[in-house]
Amino acid sequence: MPEWTFITRHAVALSLISKYPRITALDLGARMGITERAVRKIIADISAAGYIGKKKEGRGMKYTINPGLSLRQDSHREVAIGDLLASLGWKRNQKND
Repeated sequence: MPEWTFITRHAVALSLISKYPRITALDLGARMGITERAVRKIIADISAAGYIGKKKEGRGMKYTINPGLSLRQDSHREVAIGDLLASLGWKRNQKND
C-alpha cells in the first residue's frame, strides 16, 4: 500500500511546472514517479481549468501559470493558486510565468 501524501498529483505537477516552465511530460513523470500518459492527463485537466497556459516553443512547450485562480476545494476558495505555489517554492517574479 502506497503512503499517503498531503498534496495531490495535480498540485505536484502544477508546482513543478511553475518552477520548470519548459519541463516535458516525460521529465515531469520521472520526477513524480508516474507515467507520461498520467502526466498528460493531469496537464490536460489543469490546462482545461485555466490554471496553466501552453505555448509551443520549438519542439517543446512553455507553460505559464495563472496565479489568480482559486483552489477548487469549497473550503479553500479564498486561497489563490499562486499563494499555494509560493508556499511550495514558486517565485512569482520569475520570468517563467
